[in-house]
Amino acid sequence: MSETTYCTVLTTCNNQQTEKALIDSLLKQQLVACIQVMPVESHYLWKGEVCCDNERLLIMKSRSDLFDELQQQIQELHDYEVPQIVQLPITAGLTEYLDWIKASTR
Repeated sequence: MSETTYCTVLTTCNNQQTEKALIDSLLKQQLVACIQVMPVESHYLWKGEVCCDNERLLIMKSRSDLFDELQQQIQELHDYEVPQIVQLPITAGLTEYLDWIKASTR
């Protein structure tokens, strides 16, 4: 059996309905163990124009083997044409915390 690997997944939202839908669905489906939400000001290029939006960053803790399904759910629930969906590996962490992520996801 291979060793479990963990990740952090990031996405952003600019409305409460999408944020709530993502949080409720991803936690209920046990695709993530935890979601932290922080306000961010995003500056980016979109269709040739410089844009600036007040958004909320969702920082999700999960297992790497769930990423494909997690990405699919975010895409289905998100209202952005191209949502940020980025996976960052967790290369080390408190063993008890990583065990909790494993126990909290399916």
